[in-house]
Amino acid sequence: MPQPATAAEHSTTVPGAVHRSVDVPGGRIHLLEQGTGPLVLMIHGFPETSYSWRHQLSAVAAAGFRAVAIDVRGYGRSSASGPVEGYRMTAHVSDNVGVVHALGEETATVIGHDWGSPIAANSALLRPDMFTAVAMLGVPYAPWSAVRPTEGFARIGGSEEFYVSYFQEPGRAEAEIEPDVRGWLAGFYTSLSGDTMPPPGSKSPFFVPAGAAMRDRFTGGALPSWLSEAELDLLSAEFERTGLTGALGRYRNVDRDWEDLAAWDGARLSCPALFVAGALDSSTTWMADVIAEHRTTLPGLVSSHILDGCGHWIQQERPAEVNALLTKWLHTVRP
Repeated sequence: MPQPATAAEHSTTVPGAVHRSVDVPGGRIHLLEQGTGPLVLMIHGFPETSYSWRHQLSAVAAAGFRAVAIDVRGYGRSSASGPVEGYRMTAHVSDNVGVVHALGEETATVIGHDWGSPIAANSALLRPDMFTAVAMLGVPYAPWSAVRPTEGFARIGGSEEFYVSYFQEPGRAEAEIEPDVRGWLAGFYTSLSGDTMPPPGSKSPFFVPAGAAMRDRFTGGALPSWLSEAELDLLSAEFERTGLTGALGRYRNVDRDWEDLAAWDGARLSCPALFVAGALDSSTTWMADVIAEHRTTLPGLVSSHILDGCGHWIQQERPAEVNALLTKWLHTVRP
């Protein structure tokens, strides 16, 4: 049964939401819960926590659903895995299955942002009996392909190093981030936000020159409008406590995922789906061909939306628009 979180676990309190911790086969998952009705499970990305859904929880609950946002394994108040292979995609899907069971439910709609998007998509792909509809924010659905991920990312980097490649070596990115977690997070959030990102033509923080660090290309200056100093303090405190190794474990399993999911080569995702992204998000431009293929790879796609002037942190940059799109779609897929 879900257990109330301890007082120490309320560092990222969201008004109206209840903190819970539930046991799953892989450990413990911390979550925020609000409302009653059909279960809607929200999966955050890197480098965030369940707090990234603070604007959606109340809106989804008010629309008549049981809104639940989890801390992904290795983040926030959820268990860390230990060995890096514990962060493979199948482990995250297992965690989601465990959360649904722990909450006493049989099915759920799953919503993901950033890395949470492929976690949500693969949950629906591997367990269509449980995850009956999927919404993907920021990152589109890309079926398994014959290219080993690390080889593909190496080609993307060209003469520089693509950030996913930069994140591969254990301890390397941690050495950059952990001496100043708050400063690094501020730079990362700012550099990918529609209102504070570098102007077109600037060097991208996603590409790292030899001997440099990602932060060398971060945008300086004020925080984006959606992120207050107090909110940054809350997020920074979580990562100061946990470190970044668990969060980076997701990147360090891309080849294991490729091996684990080879049986789903080219698999289409047929459940009802929604895709929403920011027009200024790098994923929207780099993966434009993948988004165009949604007509084939997502035969159950209900609607797709690109928000002008919006960057990567879509549900925080444009909460009203995203909430309206999500709740309208949720009513179309309601059990």
